[in-house]
This record gives sequence, structure tokens and C-alpha cells, in this order.
Amino acid sequence: MKPRPRRPNPKPPPGPPVELAIESMGGEGDGVAAGPVFVPFTLPGERVRAQGGGERRELLEVLSASPERVEPPCPHFQACGGCALQHWAHEPYLAWKVERLRTTLARQHIETDILAPFAAAPETRRRVTLHARRGDRNAARVGYKARKSWDLVDISACPISDPAIQAAIPAFRRLAAPLFEHPKSAPSLHVTLTDTGIDIDITGVEAKSGGLSADARMQLAERAAEADFARVTLGGEAAYMIRAPQVRLGPAVVALPPGAFLQATREAEAAMTAFVGEAAAGATRIADLYCGVGTFTFRLAEIAPVHAADFAAPAVQALTAALAGAPGLKGVTAEARDLVRRPVLAEELRKTDVAVFDPPRAGAVEQTAELARSGVARVIGVSCNPATFARDARTLIDAGFRLERVLPVDQFLWSPHVELVGVFQR
Repeated sequence: MKPRPRRPNPKPPPGPPVELAIESMGGEGDGVAAGPVFVPFTLPGERVRAQGGGERRELLEVLSASPERVEPPCPHFQACGGCALQHWAHEPYLAWKVERLRTTLARQHIETDILAPFAAAPETRRRVTLHARRGDRNAARVGYKARKSWDLVDISACPISDPAIQAAIPAFRRLAAPLFEHPKSAPSLHVTLTDTGIDIDITGVEAKSGGLSADARMQLAERAAEADFARVTLGGEAAYMIRAPQVRLGPAVVALPPGAFLQATREAEAAMTAFVGEAAAGATRIADLYCGVGTFTFRLAEIAPVHAADFAAPAVQALTAALAGAPGLKGVTAEARDLVRRPVLAEELRKTDVAVFDPPRAGAVEQTAELARSGVARVIGVSCNPATFARDARTLIDAGFRLERVLPVDQFLWSPHVELVGVFQR
């Protein structure tokens, strides 16, 4: 099957067209021909015509299509800089992600049992970032950045996103229209679908000139009310709120601070939380490091007392505030703490037998070193970056741990991105 004709670049790149045989998939989701030469939107086994120079080419035509090629579901595919792999059938796409994870671990000489992956379905993303550009007084242009460009793809649909987010695209356009009083403003709308409605934190509005005028703020609030958004904040400061954005995390209901981190889909969060809870069964005291608003904390606290720590003070405050309404917990203490500069020390973990860590993409070098020194018997690592996870895993393994099993998690659908949960036993 040949792809629908979409040309993200009106002018083809310089260089004569060449015919290439695609042999494998690269780490960013491009097909790879001998050379190597990388061609986006191609699959192993295909013959294609491509144009350009050096290692990177642009696809002109699929001459011989792979049987794994499918029709992309999004009208913006190839133009939008988001999804890279909508043209690949689900099973081989998922197998490729698992193999990438296996290869990444192997670079650190780590072998383990890699379980069947969790895979998010289309239309389940509850958290997206949309960029806005000046339109007219009633509606801005809203969408994602184009491939290899700062240009904007003004979207009409987004098949990775929850239907409630897609339905709100016209309202996002209206909301963003008053944000362009200053020519340097380049707003981004950080959208989260919560249990009580849509929460939006807006960044990128020029503030040095004094920020938005009172009139623009009034328009922003009026348009948020028209759309029945739960809350709109400007760089974390309230601009409008009719309901506190809330999510249920296990037995707790948490009121989210502006810009709070959540797993991208509810279903992935449920799968990861269940896996972490199962791995922590039998614990007598648990440390939840990089706890955020309590994604794992509340589930773990049904098993044993938990000490939770995170660098984001508003997240820790939200977690703490939710404790009073969460029944059946064994006890939770929480602190705001920079776990890079002040990791929880091995000595502080003396009575802890299970530790969970869920760091940002950079990983947890300093905290992993303390876990390696500690007497903790079981460590559960959650990661959005297999490379930094593998590095931190090597530290634990060198200290006497064994990586028993890994759950791959594909919640960033049709991207090269893969997440994981790994269980270590000393």
C-alpha cells in the first residue's frame, strides 16, 4: 500500500532522487538503507525513491511497500512533527520497541526477563502540549510544530488524544486569541484532562513588558468560562478557575497544582501502578522517591508505611493535602527535597526494605548510588528513558542487585519513545 500523498516540504531537498532499499529501523523511527541513509516514513523491506544529501533523505515515493504498511489514521501525518510511525502495523511496531529496549539494556551488559508490553490505545492521551500562533481576534492558530521546523501545523484532529481534548480544539483556538499583545509572545497550552474537566497552564506569553493587560485577562477568563474549562493558569498563576482540577490516585483524590506531572494515559498509569504494587507486596516500609503528586504513593501506602520525596514542593503539598480523604493507608510522610543535591541517604533507608524511584529523563545517578549503598532488599525503577535506566541499573547490579523483570510501557503511541518499570532484587 502506498501512502497518501502528503508533502510536508513544498520544495524537495537538494540532490538527485535515488532508489534505496530499506533494511532496518533506526532509533528515531526512520527507515535505514545502506550507508547508512535514514529515510522517514519507510519500513524494512521496502524500496523507495528519496531525495537529499548526506545521511538524511526525504521520502518521495514508496516503490515497493512492506506488507506491514498501514494507512495512517491522522490527516496531519508527515506534516506534524509528533507521530513518526502511524504507517506501521501495530504488532511489528510494538515488537520493534521491545527489541530497542532489549538492545539498550544489552549495551550495559544487562539481560533480564522482558514481559509482554503494555500498549496504550488511540484516543487515550490525557496530557498534550499545543502551540499557538497569532490568528485573528477571535481565534488563534493552534497545533503542533511541523517536522524539522518552527512552523505550526494547525490541527483539526489528533487521534492520539482523548476525544474530550479533540472536541475542545476550537475552544483552545478562542482561548489563545487574546495572548498576542506582545510580538514576542509564542504561547504553549499545556492541556491536562482531569476527572473534573480540562486544566490548561499557559506558558510563553511575554512577561517583561508587564504580561497580559487587564482586558486580555478578562477575555481569557470569559473564553475559559464559555468552554467550561476547570482551570486556566498563566505560568502557574491563576487566570480562571471554576473547579479544582482533580484526579483519583488509588484511594485518594488529589487536587493538581498547575503544570503537575501525570502519566500520559490513565490506562498506562493503572497498569504501571498495579505492576509496582505487585512488586512491592510484602514490604514493611517503602520509600517512594520522585513521588510527584502520589501516582504510586497511595497504592504503596495500602501495603506498608511510605516515605515520599520529590523536588517539586507544590506536588508534595498536593499529595499531603489528599491524605486526609484517603482511607485504608498504612501511613505516609512526605517531604520536598532535591534528590540530586540531597538524595535520601543509605543511612536514612535503614528500616526501608522496598524503594521505588521514578526520575525525570536524566535518571537518578545520585539517588541510585545511595540505594546501592543501602540495605534495601528490593528496588523498583520506573523510567521514561531506557538509556539512563540502563546506566542506573548497572550501578545497582554492580552493588549486588539482579534485574529480575521489566515491563515495557508504550503510552506515547506512534512515537519512538518507550517507557518501562523494572524490578531489582538484592
